[in-house]
Amino acid sequence: MRALICGISGQDGAYLARFLLGRGYEVHGTSRDAEVQGFGKLERLGIASRVVTHSMASNDFRSVLQVLSRVSPDEIYSLAGQSSVGLSFEQPVETLESIAVGTLNLLEAMRFLGRPMRLYSAGSSECFGDTGGGAATEQTPFHPRSPYAVAKATAHWLVTNYREAYGLHASTGILFNHESPLRSRRFVTRKIVAAACAIADGSRERLTLGNLGIHRDWGWAPEYVEAMWLMLQQPRGDDFVIATGRGHSLADFAAAAFAQVGLDWREHTDSSRALYRPADIEFSRGDAAKAASVLGWKPSRAMPQVVQGMVEAERSGGD
Repeated sequence: MRALICGISGQDGAYLARFLLGRGYEVHGTSRDAEVQGFGKLERLGIASRVVTHSMASNDFRSVLQVLSRVSPDEIYSLAGQSSVGLSFEQPVETLESIAVGTLNLLEAMRFLGRPMRLYSAGSSECFGDTGGGAATEQTPFHPRSPYAVAKATAHWLVTNYREAYGLHASTGILFNHESPLRSRRFVTRKIVAAACAIADGSRERLTLGNLGIHRDWGWAPEYVEAMWLMLQQPRGDDFVIATGRGHSLADFAAAAFAQVGLDWREHTDSSRALYRPADIEFSRGDAAKAASVLGWKPSRAMPQVVQGMVEAERSGGD
């Protein structure tokens, strides 16, 4: 089996590549310019030399068509695109193009080539907006509250349309927040873990966060990539929520991280309204019952175990 991972240099792309290599796949990956792109996460996992990389601009149809024609993958994993909710408010056009247009180009290239390819598209829990303390399912209406969420919702409906109109095997994984040691420090979870470990090691810095009251459903990224693969092993494409079903506040996450290194988070943390987003989600939690029933997928780690794994890796340099 041959897989093409679009966006292989990111957290999910790296873990997915390792997972697929472990199952005997020939793995190809793309980035906008593979000759200059750093693949540090693949190197950190010790698999960079086992992956074939290609340059591909997802918002350029000709570029997408050339790579798909050259690689002729059995499975395509669409993980590329601008990945920061906060940055999407500053770069809305880039966000929409890289996510929505990128997904459309993959779908159209699959239709044009007419080969038996299967597509996984990375959706997002951000599409639901505020779940109000309840847990979102695949039937919960979308209410996106950021340019990033609007782009992901657009990509979701494009996948649905091409699946229904052209019979493509295309699935969307509506993934809730999932973290790991490979998270960039621009993400608040890694920012918290890195600060907690640095302060425990003697740094005098203070950690400044935004809205501490937001609640998220945090899972473990290496588990979530297996769910992506399972979707493409089904007889037909479909959409699945992937989540732990448990919500925790950002304050809870910070408390857990500092507790792992023997500190009280309140003594080292400040909150600033300058870090609040123009529009944010207070509560976000998912119900992955369909994934459990159809895919046989269940998470084994919730937020406390995710934090523990991130802190241990931060202190040891592991993954």
